[in-house]
Amino acid sequence: MATTEGKMPATLHRYRSHTCGALRIGDIGAGVRLSGWVHRVRDHGGLLFIDLRDHYGITQIVADTDSPAFKAIEAVRSEWVVRIDGTVRRRPDGTDNKELPTGEIEVLATELEVLSQAKDLPVPVFGEPEYPEDLRLTYRFLDLRRETLHRNIMTRLAVIKSIRARMDRAGFNEFATPILTASSPEGARDFLVPSRIHAGKFYALPQAPQQYKQLLMMSGFDRYFQIAPCFRDEDPRADRLPGEFYQLDVEMSFVEQEDVFSTMEPVMTGVFEEFAKGKPVTKAWPRIPYDTAIAKYGSDKPDLRNPIEMSDVTEHFRGSGFKVFAGMIEKDPKVRVWAIPAPTGGSRAFCDRMNGWAQKEGQPGLGYIFWRDEEGAAGAGPVAKNIGPERAAAIQAQTGLKTGDAVFFAAGDPAKFYKFAGLARDQIGRELKLIEENQFKLCWIVDFPQYEYNDEDKKIDFSHNPFSMPQGGLKALEAAKTQDEILALKAYQYDIVCNGFEIASGGIRNHIPEAMVKAFGIAGYPPETVEERFGGMYRAFQYGAPPHGGMAAGIDRIVMLLCGTKNLREVALFPMNQQANDLLMGAPAEATPKQLKELHVRVNVLEKKV
Repeated sequence: MATTEGKMPATLHRYRSHTCGALRIGDIGAGVRLSGWVHRVRDHGGLLFIDLRDHYGITQIVADTDSPAFKAIEAVRSEWVVRIDGTVRRRPDGTDNKELPTGEIEVLATELEVLSQAKDLPVPVFGEPEYPEDLRLTYRFLDLRRETLHRNIMTRLAVIKSIRARMDRAGFNEFATPILTASSPEGARDFLVPSRIHAGKFYALPQAPQQYKQLLMMSGFDRYFQIAPCFRDEDPRADRLPGEFYQLDVEMSFVEQEDVFSTMEPVMTGVFEEFAKGKPVTKAWPRIPYDTAIAKYGSDKPDLRNPIEMSDVTEHFRGSGFKVFAGMIEKDPKVRVWAIPAPTGGSRAFCDRMNGWAQKEGQPGLGYIFWRDEEGAAGAGPVAKNIGPERAAAIQAQTGLKTGDAVFFAAGDPAKFYKFAGLARDQIGRELKLIEENQFKLCWIVDFPQYEYNDEDKKIDFSHNPFSMPQGGLKALEAAKTQDEILALKAYQYDIVCNGFEIASGGIRNHIPEAMVKAFGIAGYPPETVEERFGGMYRAFQYGAPPHGGMAAGIDRIVMLLCGTKNLREVALFPMNQQANDLLMGAPAEATPKQLKELHVRVNVLEKKV
């Protein structure tokens, strides 16, 4: 406790009576003790100032030449840890700092004790300078002192706390599932852990708690959730952390797809609204079939802040004078021509710039039409000249474009060009500043394909989650005879997308043993393999399995969006770098001969070819 007369109480905590974010006008005249880091020191000629920082905030400390602490304060440097005793007083007129909660007061120092000194910093703590990421990760404990990163981590904790509370109110129970488990086909490589007791055998770290959460439904627990650590040995990128990540894992019994939507949409909307800082959040999420998303946006994770919607204009080019497209259409029935509108992009300079962008993306270019007053509906550009005014006007009418706008075209088999078309849509939206920033637009993507063709392995694979129920169940699986019929099967599989990022994925599960065996059989897994690799779940399905489904939402991506960062490493405590190295702890590292012997492992590192 502080006194009201500037004196320290007889019994005082060794390090602090208040935190550095606690003092206010009401504390003026009180004797206080603070401890923290020296954020910065300012010398105003006979008047010294310290911004003293701890987890809770910053307090300004002042000492003049009459202060017994003056000499000690002269010696301190940035990031030293100190204890300061002093008296709270009002800041002089005109010196308030409205950016700080403590900005109306300061502490006149009477005593300073150095608790710990700091060497010259390899990375700065004050401000937000751009420093090499590897250096920042090597000294992550210093990087985490920076205001923005520190705030991001606290936002992450608050988001998780909010999720837990909302899931509890929705009737879910939190269960912890095992970390050492068996390998499972979740779409990425496993991290393997050799067994000392069972020579030559390996555990796997869970890519997701998929099988365990389904087994919990078999066990009658009805509503499960977990803030689950997941481990995947995959190449890192900006929206995916290497090694490990965390997800809100959810499963529910006796539900259909609509039940999952009506339960989880309010939870997710509420979390975004709570941390959006006033930015608009989608109230009623649109449900967009996968095929529609691909055709309109060129992506199954569309950024709906971008108003551009693509459309099929194949018929306007069929038999036209634009021989490149017309010839492709006549030769191959799979060929389609997609229009990518560019509102306000109606200038030759912009069209040429987009054409150059396409060439950098490895494409021959982008055909286009743009509309100026002088051409009217006939449009301008080589495409317009070749197809004629009637066809150009029809394209303009279909796309809803007007004078001052442009349209670009992508042609071929959509399965091969849709990703490029989606990138072009994104690029146009950015270039023309069409994207509605500072809001969160969420949607469900539904009706994913059950299977896809793996060009690399020349076989049919699961498209998404292998445990999803195909629409139509076992009958649909048995009725699909040809490859085209199999690839046309849809699953009760869905994603949540926000601002161009997939933030959750889920599905209604395939809980019928015969349907499970059939579904895996189509993907090349014989019955004995299913029983061997998924024996626990397969056996559980034999003893009364409730219809069930769920989803998993990426905590890291949600926090990244809410914090407005572009990189997941800005919202994780101790991430690896882009080469999957933990520079702070020095992992991965070589094992000792003794460790390898105990684990019955011999290392045979192949030399990389130069």
